[in-house]
Amino acid sequence: MSTRIAFLKGHGTENDFVIIPDPENVIDLSPAAVAALCDRRAGIGGDGLLHVVRSAAHPEARAMAAEAEWFMDYRNGDGSVAEMCGNGVRVFAHYLQRAGHVAEGDIAVATRGGVKTVHIAKEGDITVGMGKALLPEGDVTVSVGERSWPARNVNMGNPHAVAFVEDLDHAGDLYTAPPFSPASAYPDGVNVEFVVDRGLRHVALRVHERGSGETRSCGTGACAVAVATARRDGADPAVTGTPATYTVDVPGGRLVITERPDGEIEMTGPAVIVAEGEIDAGWLETATP
Repeated sequence: MSTRIAFLKGHGTENDFVIIPDPENVIDLSPAAVAALCDRRAGIGGDGLLHVVRSAAHPEARAMAAEAEWFMDYRNGDGSVAEMCGNGVRVFAHYLQRAGHVAEGDIAVATRGGVKTVHIAKEGDITVGMGKALLPEGDVTVSVGERSWPARNVNMGNPHAVAFVEDLDHAGDLYTAPPFSPASAYPDGVNVEFVVDRGLRHVALRVHERGSGETRSCGTGACAVAVATARRDGADPAVTGTPATYTVDVPGGRLVITERPDGEIEMTGPAVIVAEGEIDAGWLETATP
């Protein structure tokens, strides 16, 4: 490993990430190293890490290299691997444009949740094709303290439990994962969204992301919430033939989610790069015994 490792810091609606450009996949990013980098006191700080790798150079992405040159090797803030991160894809695409790897318009990004289509608009917002939602059957319940709510099971390439509440404060501090049942519904854990109505096709959420705790935003969570809210409202674009668009407020900003009649979901929102610099590789080695 070189003595210096380039990094950037970015966020999408305040869901923030450490960005490590590594086109040829030569940097060893162990779970402990990722957790150290994402530590908000002893490291750079972030909800997660975006490892920027050419698809052909990564064993998990080589099969997608013909469709997408770049692979988003995404890790949660605790170092665990995640399938997908919607806000992360926008920041990832913004980095690729900033670095001169791509231009405005449509690009493809490989993720563990499949190849995602991304549109970089001239005015700055980025739209991500998030794929289709799966709605597993079966009752799910989530709890905080003495309160419990029924939740909608929505899978966006990663699992979500969406609960409609009267007040977002009912979600508690969200430092720890809200209990859910049955355990068999989410054998690998779950992202939990608590949702309130703000107006016509307009909702707000708070979220506990598995591996990260409460975050300021969750892109896949916003998509899951839009789908769950549409079904609650009796709107299914596959049945009506009309797209359903919801504005979803997150603590860090606002996202616009559209579900099309073919089931494809699009998420539009901002992406920002706030800093860049170098990591001392010696520090990283001592921080990861």
